[in-house]
Parts: sequence; structure tokens; C-alpha cells
Amino acid sequence: MKLTLKIWRQASREAKGRIESLETPEISSHMSFLEMLDVVNESLERAGKEPVAFDHDCREGICGTCSLMINGQAHGPWAGTTACQLHMREFKDGDVIVIEPWRARAFPVLRDLIVDRSAFDRVLQAGGYVSVNTSSPQDANAMPIRRADAEAAMDAAACIGCGACVASCKNASAMLFVSAKVSQYAHLPQGQPERMRRVRAMVEAMDAEGFGSCTNLYECEAACPKEIKITNIALMNRDWRRSLCEEEL
Repeated sequence: MKLTLKIWRQASREAKGRIESLETPEISSHMSFLEMLDVVNESLERAGKEPVAFDHDCREGICGTCSLMINGQAHGPWAGTTACQLHMREFKDGDVIVIEPWRARAFPVLRDLIVDRSAFDRVLQAGGYVSVNTSSPQDANAMPIRRADAEAAMDAAACIGCGACVASCKNASAMLFVSAKVSQYAHLPQGQPERMRRVRAMVEAMDAEGFGSCTNLYECEAACPKEIKITNIALMNRDWRRSLCEEEL
């Protein structure tokens, strides 16, 4: 099949961007979305034109770098799926596909479809870790953890930091991402000593990066390729309020 791609092109962070229309060569329905972009770039290079810059790494739905808005949806039309896991059989011959980068003040466009998501890294550096000296590794059964807590922590830890929650939110809020990184430790005994300091530091870092506020539209949960739940936001808000009370005392 052949498609028409309307792709955002931007030469640099300072340059003015534009939508460019491209006709694809013959595309197999068995290709992934990123493989389709590879074929398009090969055809552009053969024609002596500049290929489209886009982020990718594992192509297995793990790393979160394939950050694309596809027809106005983060990662495309499949729920619980990253762009690299999206296949061309989802589209029909002759379709027009609009491909854009994430849109958020905290995620500036670097080139074409690549955005700078280092704001997430700085939020994690503020507290997304356990720094308490735990000495030698403990036996797996030495520290009992309720199954419900272990599963909640694992569900939160599934966040791959792709930024779909930010890109899909009208306020460009990072609450789902930050709450997932807070919750994965809040459910475990190893995370308790620094629990209040962690949530306060990460929320302050999130605000300093210029992310917007949460207004409970739930779009972040709907767009998340790992289906992180907004119940994590509720937990983070409770802990944040507790941390402020403890600070006053």
C-alpha cells in the first residue's frame, strides 16, 4: 500500500517548523510504524533529500523513546501500545497520516520528531531512587511484602518515561509520570525512610521544569502505553500533603 505522510519538519531547536507532505513508496502491512519510517528515509536519501529525524532504540515497547503523535494520538490508535509496536495493518491504502512530535513547553523540539525529554531525567534525579545504605543484599524471603503492595509497585514501575501522558494532556501535566515513580517506592518497605522527602523533592522539580497542573481529565491514563493508573496520582497527592504537614511540625 501507499500512504501520504504529513510530517513535522524542523531543522533545529531555534528554527521554525512546518508540516511537509511526503508520498511513501510501497509499504507492507506487516511493517511496524518505525520500519515504515525507515523505508521512507531510505527513499529520501536516494533522492538526495534530508531524512526525517525520529527517536528509537529497543523497538520492543520497553525504552519509551519512540515518542510520536500519530493522527493526534500519542503513539497512535492502539491502546496500550508504543509507536514501535504499532503495525501498518492498522492503516489502509491511500490513508493520510499526520506525524508530529510531543507538544509541551518542557519538551522542546530538537529536530523534526525528536524532542528533549531531559526534564524527566532531572525530576528523577531529584528523588526517584533509594539512597539509604541497605548494606549487603537481603535474601528474597527475608523482607515479607504483601502481594497487593508488590503488584502495585510493579505496576507503577512499568512506566517507561515516554512522555505520552504529558503530550496528551491539555495542560502538559507530568503528574502520571511522577506519581508512577513515587508510587513504585511508596508501596515497598525499602522506600519508606525517604518517602516524604522523595515526593516533596520530585513534585518541586516537576513544577520547576514548567509542567502543567492536573485537572483530572484522565487523558494521561488513556494515552499511556503501559496503562499506568491515575490512582498513583491520588497516592502522590496524599503523600505530598503529609510531607508538608511533617515539614511544618
